[in-house]
Amino acid sequence: MSTSNDLDRVRAAAQQLHGVISDAAAKRGEVIKADLQAIPQKAKSVIESIKASMGAQKEPTKKNLAEAVKSLEATQKHAAESLKSSGKAFQTSIRQTLADARASVQKISEAVAAGRSAESKHTRK
Repeated sequence: MSTSNDLDRVRAAAQQLHGVISDAAAKRGEVIKADLQAIPQKAKSVIESIKASMGAQKEPTKKNLAEAVKSLEATQKHAAESLKSSGKAFQTSIRQTLADARASVQKISEAVAAGRSAESKHTRK
């Protein structure tokens, strides 16, 4: 299995997580809290997928993936905090959860690009 395919799957999972958070953030009240309960576990699953694919990657790709893991860990933390808060603190936590998820997708996309660039250079030699 190609490492770029692995990264594409990881990126798709992170994009799906971001979508779930974005959809949840658009809701109100207890409905949003129910949706947020699944976020930490989904983030953990994406983290595990990233870590599983890191070994076969070149250094620039690994660096981006490591940063994506940090963003996903922050996503987990802020999602968990939002479940314990209300009002303005809740809204702030939701916005931070969404920003962290967005940052992880960006870093994974950068890792995909770095991986493809490395594969392209390797293929041309």
